[in-house]
Amino acid sequence: MRCIIKRRAEFSACYRYWLPELSPKENQQNFALKNREIVRGHNYVLYISIAGELDKYGMVLNFSGLKQVVKREVTDQLDGSIINEVWAEFQATPPATENLARVIWQRLVPNLPIVNIQLFENPKVWAEYEGNEMEAYITVANSFSAAHRLALDVLSLEENLEIYGKCGRPNGHGHNYHLEVTIKGQINSQTGTIVDFVALEKVVEELAVEPLDHTFLNKDIPYFAKVVPTAENIAAYIGYILLEPIRELGAELHKIKLSETPNNYCELYAADLGESSMESHSRAYVKTKDIGCALRASQYI
Repeated sequence: MRCIIKRRAEFSACYRYWLPELSPKENQQNFALKNREIVRGHNYVLYISIAGELDKYGMVLNFSGLKQVVKREVTDQLDGSIINEVWAEFQATPPATENLARVIWQRLVPNLPIVNIQLFENPKVWAEYEGNEMEAYITVANSFSAAHRLALDVLSLEENLEIYGKCGRPNGHGHNYHLEVTIKGQINSQTGTIVDFVALEKVVEELAVEPLDHTFLNKDIPYFAKVVPTAENIAAYIGYILLEPIRELGAELHKIKLSETPNNYCELYAADLGESSMESHSRAYVKTKDIGCALRASQYI
């Protein structure tokens, strides 16, 4: 029987984003730093996913042995260090989080059957790497507060309450939404990054978070005058908004994760948005008004 196990590890390390072949202005543009003397650091959290068949002892791998490999190859070397100075891979290329995840994979894979590396530089930013040459993933997390009401305008109050429960009450209710936007792309061999991270954060903040924050979605966002603002539909809306701006940054939107509460969240992969647009999604919703109420309602349960 095949199984996946995970090992969590931590290390604290500093780094410098600076390429000597670039001018100060070019370094500032690439890394949003003012000068080459700036050294930054993180308390990194590392998750290593291992896949394999269960042995006769009921294990994929002995966790004690796994721990020792991770300590020897990664955490003992990096903890309390300046990464550029202790790992040769980063003497000419900055240790951006996605690039650091890739190099950790390379150092561990001769010893372990790894299937995924997840590296958090802080709770709002993390990278993933799965061994696919220079392809990696970066996730940025953000939050916004908004109110909504779940109801189909073609149904009565009683019918909406039957479908949506308390969420269908006439005056709506609110959530503190937690948003995670994951992009994928090729790591630039010179900069070590997938995209300009400051630009990515700006796109997510200005296009997705700020316009939705402290709104009544049904009334303040025209799209949700036609589309019921379930978590799933909000995630799709954000996906449609971010698809092209992220492409313009040189990457691809991979996934949207939206949490309404700690107990309820949805994940939507950009591939499932297909080539349709936000407008076509809205039209598809309006078209459902032409069929029976029971079927219409079932689309949004």
